[in-house]
Amino acid sequence: MLPGKRSVRVGDVILKEVAFLLLEKVRDPRVQGVTLTGVRLSDDLKLARIFYSVLGDEAIVEKAQSGLDSATGFVKREIGRRAGLRYIPEIKFVYDPSLKTGEHMERVFEKIHKAD
Repeated sequence: MLPGKRSVRVGDVILKEVAFLLLEKVRDPRVQGVTLTGVRLSDDLKLARIFYSVLGDEAIVEKAQSGLDSATGFVKREIGRRAGLRYIPEIKFVYDPSLKTGEHMERVFEKIHKAD
């Protein structure tokens, strides 16, 4: 058995599978451009919060969230088939603004660089 918490190991498997499914199997155009940034699984393995980011304004984030919400049942079923887990946690997609923050910081650094 690998060292570390089981929730972290299972979370890694879930994240990998969800990334594959969104890229290869989910045909909803609302989830295009979505980047998965992490997963946090509860210690009892009953809830998986999958963090995602998408570049764009609030409307694009809302469209991505609704696309992910509608794909949740399919994703959960496929994880059950593919990952070989006894219990599949509830999946909740949560927006992570880190990419947007990073993009903003990059623009600020560009302005500072041009000012020098």
